[in-house]
Amino acid sequence: MIVFVHGVPETAVIWDKVRKAIGRESVALALPGFGCPRPDGFGASKDDYVEWLLGELDHIDEPVDLVGHDWGAGLTYRVATAYGDRLHSWVADIGNIAHPDYEWHDIGKIWQTPGEGEAFVEAQNSMSAEDRAPLFEAMGVPHDDALEMAAAGDATMGGCILALYRSATPNPHDHWGPWAPTKAPGLVLSPTDDPFGGEAQAKEVAEALGARFERLEGAGHFWPYQAPDVAAPILTSFWDSLA
Repeated sequence: MIVFVHGVPETAVIWDKVRKAIGRESVALALPGFGCPRPDGFGASKDDYVEWLLGELDHIDEPVDLVGHDWGAGLTYRVATAYGDRLHSWVADIGNIAHPDYEWHDIGKIWQTPGEGEAFVEAQNSMSAEDRAPLFEAMGVPHDDALEMAAAGDATMGGCILALYRSATPNPHDHWGPWAPTKAPGLVLSPTDDPFGGEAQAKEVAEALGARFERLEGAGHFWPYQAPDVAAPILTSFWDSLA
C-alpha cells in the first residue's frame, strides 16, 4: 500500500493529482489538526506526529511504501531510520531538513519565536483565502490549488504548526540523528526550483541513508500540486525496481 503524508501548511488533498497520476492503490493521511480536528491532549510536536503516523501504519495490513512531502518528509525520515522494519520502501523530499547543518528558513524561524509566531498566524488567518492565495501562486502553485490551500488555514492548523516547528530546534537531525543506511530502500527527491530545498545537503543525506537521489526538474516546493506528471514516472519507476 502506498501511503502519502503531507506537510505544512497543507492538507491531504495535496496528493490528489499524484495519486491519480500513479494509478495505484494508495491512501493520503491527514495530519491531526490539518484540515481535521486536533485530538484532545495532542501536543503536535514532531514526536507526537511520529507516534501518530506509526499508529496509522499499524492499521495497514500490507507492506507500506511511504511517501512524505515537507514535514511529511521529516516524519518519513524518522520512521525510515528508527522504525524501518515497518516499511517496504520510502520516498521523501527536502532532504536538507535531515542534514546536521540544516538551518530553518525565515518563516520557520518566525513560527519558532514566541509571540512572533502567534502574530504571524493571526495575521494570516485574518486575511481572506483570495488574499492569501497569491503567496502560494508565487511559489508555482496553480490558482485553484492555491485557493484550496489558503482556505484550509485556520487557528487549529496554525497552533499545530507552531508546536511542530518549536519542537524541532535547532533542526530535526539534532534530535533524531545521526543517520545510518535504512533497512527499507529509499529515494530522496529534490525539486530543482524549491526555495526551501538544498540539493547539496539533500544529496549528502541520501548518501548517509543509503538512498537513491532524483531531481524533479522544473518543480517547486509544492510539486504534488504543480508537477504530478513529473513526479509520477519517477515514483513508479522506483517502486517497479523493488519488485
